[in-house]
Amino acid sequence: MQSQKPQKIDLNTDYPCPCRRQGRLIPIVLTDAMGCDRCQKIFVVEENGYALEQLSTTYPHKPTWRWMGNRWITAQSHLKQSYLPIAISAIIIPLIVWLPLALQVPSGANNFLVWVMVAVIVLIIPAFIYWLTYRR
Repeated sequence: MQSQKPQKIDLNTDYPCPCRRQGRLIPIVLTDAMGCDRCQKIFVVEENGYALEQLSTTYPHKPTWRWMGNRWITAQSHLKQSYLPIAISAIIIPLIVWLPLALQVPSGANNFLVWVMVAVIVLIIPAFIYWLTYRR
């Protein structure tokens, strides 16, 4: 039975590619990196030796995996751990700013409704962009 704890990654051991099942990770000479023989992606072992990180210039966050002895598992990013406080603050802070402004505007319910719609749009657009960026 394989262990349930992540194992330290050895640069001299043969591993399957975490992106594709049929690819193999091959050590890159004179570096601390490994490359896949199929997808041509380059991976670096993190300093602690327990996580493999994909080198990428296209993503704002780098995919990371941990070796469990027989398979790769996706490592939790720090962003996912702090997602709830970020989401709550993204809702509360604009409400603190927009609500007093909306209540000070005179002349009826129509202006108040416009301010509420603007506040909702200001909340939704950054939240949608944030979701698109980190939805993986």
